[in-house]
Amino acid sequence: MPKLVQIQCVKCDKANPHQRVRYVGGKNPDGTRWKLSEDVAIAGLKAGKWRFWAAGDDKSVWVVTAKSASGREYLKAETDWVQPAKLLALPDCP
Repeated sequence: MPKLVQIQCVKCDKANPHQRVRYVGGKNPDGTRWKLSEDVAIAGLKAGKWRFWAAGDDKSVWVVTAKSASGREYLKAETDWVQPAKLLALPDCP
C-alpha cells in the first residue's frame, strides 16, 4: 500500500519558460523536511511506494504523472490541464 505524502513546496527551473518542477518537498510528521527530485518522485509514484497529494483552492488534489508532447513525464495535479499549475502555485522549497 502506498504511503500518502503531501507535497507542500516545489523547486522550479525559473529559467525554463515552462517553469519545470525540479524538486517537490514537504515536512515529515516529526517536523523534519524532505525533498525529492521530480524523477525520483515519479519513479516512487509509479512503483506504488508513494501517493502524493497537494492542498489548494480549499480542497486537496491527487498528484499524478503526465507526458509532455516530447514524451517526458512530469508531475501535475489531476485537476490541472497540461501545465502543473497547482504545483507551481505552491511555495518555493527552502
